[in-house]
Amino acid sequence: MTEVVAALIWQGNRLLACQRPANKSRGLLWEFVGGKIEPGETGREALIRECREELDITVEVQNVFMEVTHKYPDITIHLMLYNAIITKGEPKKLEHNDIRWIGVNEIDSLNFCPADRTIIDKIKETYGEMK
Repeated sequence: MTEVVAALIWQGNRLLACQRPANKSRGLLWEFVGGKIEPGETGREALIRECREELDITVEVQNVFMEVTHKYPDITIHLMLYNAIITKGEPKKLEHNDIRWIGVNEIDSLNFCPADRTIIDKIKETYGEMK
């Protein structure tokens, strides 16, 4: 089991979606920014590091939005998705193929990673009235 963290980052009523690089597993699928927890790191520390490395932003990590365990053919992940806010910087495409601010009503137009499908359902259920 690989421990992974990701951030649900809002800007007004839009959330940040990131498209994976073409050369990585699940290439060109969409996800929430994040990555693997390294030895000795807490989930919050890993998420702060990943946001800095991948988007050149500083975030304040808040509460856990939800947790998901998903088995891919090559890896099983335990994903903790945190709510987070940007405290410094504007997101830049340092590692991703693309990044977008999207409304909840636009979320189904992007092809997200399979592990994120349950998360997307909860986002739509929780924030669906936001347009």
